[in-house]
Amino acid sequence: MLYVSPIVEALRGRPRLVFWAAALTQALLWLITPALFYASPPGDVPLTLAIGHEWQLGSAYGPPLAYWLGEVAFRLGGLFGVYLLAQVCIVVAFWAVFALGQAIVGLSHAVLAILLMAGIATFAVPSPDFGPSVLALPLTALTLLHAWRAIGERQRGAWLWLGLCLGLLNLTTYFGVILLGLIIVFTAATERGRGAIMSFYPAIGLALVAVIALPHLVGLWGGSDAASTYAPIAETTAGLLRWLGFLGDLAIEHAGLLILMLIAGSFWGDGRAAVPVIERRPVDPFAKQFVYVFALAPAMLATLVGAARGHTVPLGGQAPLVVLSGLAVIVLAGDLIRLQRQAIAGWTWFALLVGPPILSVLSMVLLPVVFATDVAINTPSRDMGRFFTDSFNRRTGKPLAVVVGDGRLGGLVALASADRPSLFIDASPQRAPWVSDADIRDKGAIVVWPLADAAATIPAHLRGRFPGLVPEVPQTFERPIQGRLPLQRVGWAMIRPQAAAPQSAPPPGAAPAEGTPAPAPAAPQPAQ
Repeated sequence: MLYVSPIVEALRGRPRLVFWAAALTQALLWLITPALFYASPPGDVPLTLAIGHEWQLGSAYGPPLAYWLGEVAFRLGGLFGVYLLAQVCIVVAFWAVFALGQAIVGLSHAVLAILLMAGIATFAVPSPDFGPSVLALPLTALTLLHAWRAIGERQRGAWLWLGLCLGLLNLTTYFGVILLGLIIVFTAATERGRGAIMSFYPAIGLALVAVIALPHLVGLWGGSDAASTYAPIAETTAGLLRWLGFLGDLAIEHAGLLILMLIAGSFWGDGRAAVPVIERRPVDPFAKQFVYVFALAPAMLATLVGAARGHTVPLGGQAPLVVLSGLAVIVLAGDLIRLQRQAIAGWTWFALLVGPPILSVLSMVLLPVVFATDVAINTPSRDMGRFFTDSFNRRTGKPLAVVVGDGRLGGLVALASADRPSLFIDASPQRAPWVSDADIRDKGAIVVWPLADAAATIPAHLRGRFPGLVPEVPQTFERPIQGRLPLQRVGWAMIRPQAAAPQSAPPPGAAPAEGTPAPAPAAPQPAQ
């Protein structure tokens, strides 16, 4: 007797309902979990908001759009607004892939592609960690959707949408340059592509890319060269090993997809058993070529460029590289997909959907108690921001305008401060051109650094930048879930603002006043 699960019935009869249920459920889980349970924002969110706070056209961290949008979301809704923005990005990306799949493989198979993406997003997409990579995910998906409509379906108006999406993508990450180049090459190399450019619409779309990316180009021309943060790897073997490591990471991030394929597919088991079959019309060979090229080529090039430039992740991050992985598997699977082991497959997919947010909360609760292991989302950022802000306000009578520290600890203090100060990242003008020596001298600053022991030793790069810096007694903070961990210890110092009126020069050889920095030497080059 043929058994058909309710999910399979819904795939056949209500595929759009299945899509929206899956996409919105995942977004809701990742919206509620950090908003309710995280004591501090995850990953690079503090750094992203610190950069966005300055409204730069460009910086050592790349094009500005993600930082601007993160700042807008934070001003409108606090951290909840940032988490909401991240989930809007995920849902838009899912919708774009679903729309592309619907055009190429039909409704039911397009939903299967989205369900497979749950096995990728679990590992490759840091969902609450909003930044350029997360914003690049929907922009990449929308770019590929409109590229198909413009090239594959000959919709002339799609060239305008393609130019808009590519322009925004290039204003988000340099991965957009790779995708733009690939679309140009693919269009010129295929007969249908060459036929699709026989109008003025592609030229308008290309002009849109240039116009939208112009603000960042102006910023680069003004000297904020984002590429200067990285230097090419001189040794070929090291670059090759880094590239292979990136490819290995991408393969591991597809583990959930592979598990779903093995359970629900016909790779093993009785191929003659009566199981539900999801059918589709034959796929256009040109559509297959389009999906395979843009599922593989961007990942290969972005990992190669990232390795050659010395990045710690592929150019643009991991998220935009896995956009078409699920759809590529569905296209490769053929026109008839036999769904094996429906119950096990359904529970596995459910575990991949709800497991990661649950595990993130359990790690925050259990790791400090059971293994005495700290997790970033358990940092008492609110208490730290309040303490350092109040200390500066009481001693100087002025608002805290500058925090000097790394992107994580310093970013958390700056983010949690009621004064919302600027972050002088690693005390490096290259990494934070929005803070000058005059700002430090006139406004003062709080300097923070992480401590592993009771010694308040100032890190070398801070001591070199501020030779007269006098450390304060290290401050300890209790985590929301302390467990068996020691108290969070933070080293800090204060740079007092200089008086507005000119003062007489100190006697020769006199030591600088406590908290007053000596004249700053030239800033060190950014770390490679």
